[in-house]
Amino acid sequence: MSQAANTGIQKRPAPAAAASRNSLSSRALPRWAPLAFAAVALVLGVGIGAAAGWQSHIQWGLFSAVLFVVISYITTSVVENQRQAKDRLATSVVWVCFLLAVVPLASLVWTTINRGSKILNGYFLTHSMSGVLGMEPGGGVYHALIGTLEQVGLATLISAPIGLLAAVYLVEYGKGALAKVVTFFVDVMTGIPSIVAGLFILTIMLMADLQPSGLMGSLALAILMIPVVVRSTEEMLKLVPNELREASLALGIPKWRTILKVVLPTAIGGITTGVMLAIARIAGETAPIILLVFGTQLINTNPFQGAQSSLPFYIWEQFQIGSEASYDRAWAAALVLIAFVMILNLVARGIARWKAPKTGR
Repeated sequence: MSQAANTGIQKRPAPAAAASRNSLSSRALPRWAPLAFAAVALVLGVGIGAAAGWQSHIQWGLFSAVLFVVISYITTSVVENQRQAKDRLATSVVWVCFLLAVVPLASLVWTTINRGSKILNGYFLTHSMSGVLGMEPGGGVYHALIGTLEQVGLATLISAPIGLLAAVYLVEYGKGALAKVVTFFVDVMTGIPSIVAGLFILTIMLMADLQPSGLMGSLALAILMIPVVVRSTEEMLKLVPNELREASLALGIPKWRTILKVVLPTAIGGITTGVMLAIARIAGETAPIILLVFGTQLINTNPFQGAQSSLPFYIWEQFQIGSEASYDRAWAAALVLIAFVMILNLVARGIARWKAPKTGR
């Protein structure tokens, strides 16, 4: 009698899953296969496009993208199996959509840098358009840069506290009909066009007989900024664990002090990031500035009196002139605006990483 029989243990056959797994892994494409598919698709797309007489390179690229998806699916089906082919198909579609989103953005950034860097220098950043005719070269963007900083700064001072307090109410206190109404209007205001906010402030100006100024533009920008601050802050406050609130309340600390000393410091990194992104969202608005600030060629450092310029208004103004010199100034101002928004995003990411909760061992 064998040892297996003595011990009462029966030998089981190898699981079918293991055999299936071995059969699935027996034939696999190399890791560099997607790059090869992309190269073949690009060559075929360019060749077929040139032979067909397509003048647009966009047509070549779109046809190459379709060929990439088809070649990836067919080759994977033949070499591996149908399950891997479907997975490769989904991955290829994701990569194609990613490239379709990135290529126009990269083209826009490259065009702005290429054309804007022609006259972007210290003189351009430190001089205004005072005494410079629009058709002539020269002049700078200093007055518009000052206007943008002041108008965006005032809008932030107005909207950040309101948005923060509204988010605190919705998360910590809001449970009735008022909270639902506030949430509804925040959602509606998130998609409001900038021209509507400008028209609203313009109506108030006409009723109160107020003059155009940077403050009027800041009020319209604040209307656009508040829902973004409320929504981002609300989501950050919801991420704070309830255990922290309960532990603070269990020690007898009032709720308002718990919010001030526990909840807000925990979420301050995400709140700051949301505020920075809201600032970047309003920095390029042009319609409210045209309606409420009017623009000027001179340096006006007082946002409470007189017309002011801003970077978006300056860009629109220079393109309206239509000369080669004005086009160069417009592209240079666009590059300054992109750099301004990029710096804000980098600052937001740095603050979020700096204020992120530290995890111990």
